[in-house]
Amino acid sequence: MNYLLIIPRTIWKTIFLANFILGLIVLYPFFFVLLSTRKWYPAAFKLKKFWAHWIMIVPLLFYKITWKTKKEELPQPCVYCANHASYLDIVLSYLVVPNFFVFMGKQELGKAPLFRIFFRDMNILVKRDNNKSSHRAFLRAAKDISRGQAVFIFPEAGISSNGKLRGFKNGAFKLAIEKQVPIVPITYLNNWKLLQNGGYFKTFGKCGVSKVVVHPPIPTKGMDQNDLISLRTKVYDTIQNELNIYNNEDR
Repeated sequence: MNYLLIIPRTIWKTIFLANFILGLIVLYPFFFVLLSTRKWYPAAFKLKKFWAHWIMIVPLLFYKITWKTKKEELPQPCVYCANHASYLDIVLSYLVVPNFFVFMGKQELGKAPLFRIFFRDMNILVKRDNNKSSHRAFLRAAKDISRGQAVFIFPEAGISSNGKLRGFKNGAFKLAIEKQVPIVPITYLNNWKLLQNGGYFKTFGKCGVSKVVVHPPIPTKGMDQNDLISLRTKVYDTIQNELNIYNNEDR
């Protein structure tokens, strides 16, 4: 560890966290109203996009998106699948995806003060190691897709601390096949180098440019559960190959 970097990293992360909390406190009354009824969820979604810009701008975080499919041709509904190596991934998702979607997040997010409001009904909580909870989350996600909404899932079911892709769970692919909707892979290339998961004083934290790749949709029409493993592998390889290219170029 380079101990000379501890102080600037800690200062930057403190600014990031304070800005995040300030934004949530200021916007909370508006979220409270807009999340009180389903018909106002699209407005709440737009407010989340505004907050995401706020979160990024103050600590001097920027983003660059490489579109391998036309933005206006992204399917709706669909299942978005992305790698997960930083809490920035969640923030960036609201800036990358133009259309309304619901998140599937870990159970612990529902316990966070103020932040839990987003998982009261709009988004989906799941306890990954609990079969009943996973089944309820699956049914809820299927219902949202039937309403014409997209669902955003991190199939690693956790956050990597070193940017390396971990194994994928089956839920996202089972859902896409059952509802016969496309999967859109998204690769976050370097978020973990900007805001790393782990110890507050030991991990990366700095301003910079987040680099994102949005891949072409992978159709599931005609697939059944026998195709689940091959679909999961295809999405995994799409994201892993993009990470390999970036890491080789970044050396």
